[in-house]
Amino acid sequence: MNSSSSSTTDTLHSFMEALLIDQYFLGWIFAFLFGFLLLLNFKRKREKNNSTEFGTDDSNGYYTPENIAGSTDVIIVGAGVAGSALAYTLAKDGRRVHVIERDLTEQDRIVGELLQPGGYLKLIELGLEDCVNEIDAQRVFGYALYMDGKNTRLSYPLEKFHSDVAGRSFHNGRFVQRMREKAASLPNVRMEQGTVTSLVEKKASVNGVQYKTKDGQELSAFAPLTIVCDGCFSNLRRSLCNPKVEVPSCFVGLILENIDLPHINHGHVILADPSPILFYKISSTEIRCLVDVPGQEVPSISNGELANYLKTVVAPQVPKQLYNSFIAAVDKGNIRTMPNRSMPADPHPTPGALLLGDAFNMRHPLTGGGMTVALSDIILIRDLLRPLRDLHDSSTLCKYLESFYTLRKPVASTINTLAGALYKVFCASPDKARQEMRNACFDYLSLGGICSQGPIALLSGLNPRPISLFLHFFAVAIYGVGRLLIPFPSPKRMWLGARLILGASGIIFPIIKSEGLRQMFFPATVPAYYRAPPIH
Repeated sequence: MNSSSSSTTDTLHSFMEALLIDQYFLGWIFAFLFGFLLLLNFKRKREKNNSTEFGTDDSNGYYTPENIAGSTDVIIVGAGVAGSALAYTLAKDGRRVHVIERDLTEQDRIVGELLQPGGYLKLIELGLEDCVNEIDAQRVFGYALYMDGKNTRLSYPLEKFHSDVAGRSFHNGRFVQRMREKAASLPNVRMEQGTVTSLVEKKASVNGVQYKTKDGQELSAFAPLTIVCDGCFSNLRRSLCNPKVEVPSCFVGLILENIDLPHINHGHVILADPSPILFYKISSTEIRCLVDVPGQEVPSISNGELANYLKTVVAPQVPKQLYNSFIAAVDKGNIRTMPNRSMPADPHPTPGALLLGDAFNMRHPLTGGGMTVALSDIILIRDLLRPLRDLHDSSTLCKYLESFYTLRKPVASTINTLAGALYKVFCASPDKARQEMRNACFDYLSLGGICSQGPIALLSGLNPRPISLFLHFFAVAIYGVGRLLIPFPSPKRMWLGARLILGASGIIFPIIKSEGLRQMFFPATVPAYYRAPPIH
């Protein structure tokens, strides 16, 4: 009896121990499953937060390509100078950037080949100065000006800068490819070939683009901020600004080979009739020649009219050292043309979108200031966006970015106004007062000292101050009047002097008006000037 009871007790005890072990085992299984589900839920929430907030996602402080596909901070339309530089700049700050460019192959253009020293300083500030390396870029230290058999040399005021600071001239396509490569090297930049057909708008706010891939597939891409910088032929600008494009002239482009310019490392400007001719080196063996032809059309290339024009009208005005090479370039037949467009910035602020580069603002390329303006704008955009962690609040972002349109004005308007005014002064005219203004400008610049250093500092982008431009422009006009009145003022000369002042006013004041007098000279009086994003 006792033996049977003991056996039953032992069996029951063993059963209870096994049951307890099984309970512990099941408990561990349930705890493991519960913990795994919690971890999975936390991970999903974190990924969701990362898709809407500014931050970093890897040890290098950048978003990885896998995350870009699911979430983009900024879409950039166009990968030219402006688009590529902007992509690199924003990506360096941790933004996830999707660049859509119509053609990612190297382009052959006849403009965008001269970067002024002021633009090179901006390139340094953006960390892109090495993009002018390994493309046979040439250093530029100033200009040589020719008129009526006379010439004068104008050097950039570079004494206060590092020895590496100077202008650069190069093949535009090579420079752009270097910038694209540098932007694409960052892990949070996705660069894609495609044609953007339209902006995606919802409730009066832009939240992405529609585009066709190079394979013809129609896709949409979405981001809280879309920046359009697709060049002078932009098909999207009408959605974001009031474009008033003018074409005052066209450039005819040639390449002279295996010859040096009379003034080494200087751009050459010939004040020819009817309009200026430019020469500058774009490689160690090539000189770019740009012949300005007034009007919207040039003589026909196919029937030989343009070649005849270049040989009979232009060639006799070219410096004699370049004459034979110029004729050889014409005979070679590789003649390119490009309309010179001018368009003041006239945006209508749109939540979720911004215009940049030639899509937004153009000036006559005579002074080579376009890339300087674009790079300066990029620095401004970078600084405005840096304190903003979340770009999804489109109305708040739009208000902040309105300040961009005002803050850029002093620099951009100075370069724009100088380009427009200088082109009109440098063009030949049958009007006697305009002839006097042109002669006065050449002689004023030839005086040296502040008379040459001031204007060349404006031209180079080293001192883009509106008041300095205004004072030097009218100093030229007054200098011209003074030459007319000395030694003996006559009624005829006094009347010519008055017409000269009126002509100068007729040149510069319409340009200033189109740029915006208040924004250009008194930006601090514009309310948007004070809209700055809070620092988090």
